[in-house]
Amino acid sequence: MAKKTVPYPIPDEIDEPVKQFNELDASLTYSYASYLNWLFPERVELIAGKIFKMSPAPSRIHQTVSINLLKPIINFLDGKPCKVYAAPFDVRFPKESKADKDVFTVLQPDICVICDKSKLDARGCIGAPDLVVEILSPGNTRMELLNKYRVYEEFGVKEYWVVSQSDQSILIYTLNEEGKFIPSKIFTLSEKITSSVLPGFELALDDVFDDID
Repeated sequence: MAKKTVPYPIPDEIDEPVKQFNELDASLTYSYASYLNWLFPERVELIAGKIFKMSPAPSRIHQTVSINLLKPIINFLDGKPCKVYAAPFDVRFPKESKADKDVFTVLQPDICVICDKSKLDARGCIGAPDLVVEILSPGNTRMELLNKYRVYEEFGVKEYWVVSQSDQSILIYTLNEEGKFIPSKIFTLSEKITSSVLPGFELALDDVFDDID
């Protein structure tokens, strides 16, 4: 019988923890089962099994913008079924099987809202959040706009906010009935945004970018 082959190399799933980032082989395809054994301090994400090293600790401005976004969402969701989480918070995107060894995309959105509680477990979220917010920082713009955009669209994130701290703007992508993202206009200072995922929610951009100088 001919030996079964796979289209890309996948490392053996082992119980031994990996304590140094440089022990990983960037040419290999890793699963969430592998990811769970990584004990090094660097933060990483997986997209289609490939390792993406995240930026160092977010800057003060990034953190300020994140808090300014998070607070009104938390207040709006008080008493409502949807839940909001901020990074670091693992979101797994399974294609078919939800088994750890079969999940090859794991991201840590800056902010995400999940309305289907069945997607939540002790390790985070498994399946697409309803709303994802990513705050662009120097060095990660291409990552957010290309790689993550494709993941969020493919797996059915209903709404994706791209927040630019340098331009002090927000662009909203909304998933249409064909499963494709439709971009909004670019919202800037003095404007307000609303959300199709959170009916009744309103956010002033002046409040988002307050006190970041």
